[in-house]
Amino acid sequence: MQKNHRHLGILAHSAEGAALSFQTFCREGFARLGPHAHPDVTLDLIPLSRSMPYWESGDYHAVRAILRESAERLAAAGADFFICPDNTAHLAFELDGDPYPIPGLHIAEVVADEAAARGHRKVGILGTRFTMEGPVYPRALAARGIEAAAPDPADRTAVDTIIFDELVNGVFTDTARTAYQHVIEHLADQGCDAVALVCTEIPLLITPETSPLPTLDSTRLQARAALDVATGARALPTWYGGPVAPAPSPIATERT
Repeated sequence: MQKNHRHLGILAHSAEGAALSFQTFCREGFARLGPHAHPDVTLDLIPLSRSMPYWESGDYHAVRAILRESAERLAAAGADFFICPDNTAHLAFELDGDPYPIPGLHIAEVVADEAAARGHRKVGILGTRFTMEGPVYPRALAARGIEAAAPDPADRTAVDTIIFDELVNGVFTDTARTAYQHVIEHLADQGCDAVALVCTEIPLLITPETSPLPTLDSTRLQARAALDVATGARALPTWYGGPVAPAPSPIATERT
């Protein structure tokens, strides 16, 4: 590792999304830095089975404590900062609590910055039911003057079921792809001009070529931003977990 490169810690929460994040970070390194070259990276993954009961019961503080174990192990391994390629996990990260031992690059902030840079005005949210119904993306997008839209209840159920029954287990089928395309079409009918793929496995199923709307791939966007941080092209993040300041004049999020 070059002296000016920072050590990235990937704080994983589900295997498939973490693998895509790791692969993207390394491959982007090859493209920018030369063959086989990338900044140091350490990945830590506590089994998702430990957290799922707490997600289901709504005990996000317990999830935050589990995620903190990973952050502490990454810090002990020498990581200078972390990313978590799991959007839902940010519901727990944003809770009040002791600061994490190293700063994190917040995935929704990266996605919202990209949406603003592209000039999007209304973005559909496609992820777990926790993410689609939660405040993380409406807040991040509203802070940049962008409206967020969640799928209708039936579509949310379909998207969430496919994530947990198939995608996190590495199962990607044409049937699931078609179902997601229909959900995205419904978001287009709501006036969305882009869709945020904010479950880290969804980009393995839906690509820009197969999506009815332009996509915001949270996994790859965050991994590329992390490479910017690691190589010094972007400032070290200053967020150590906890609440993120809301927009001064938030735009109402569309929900059905």
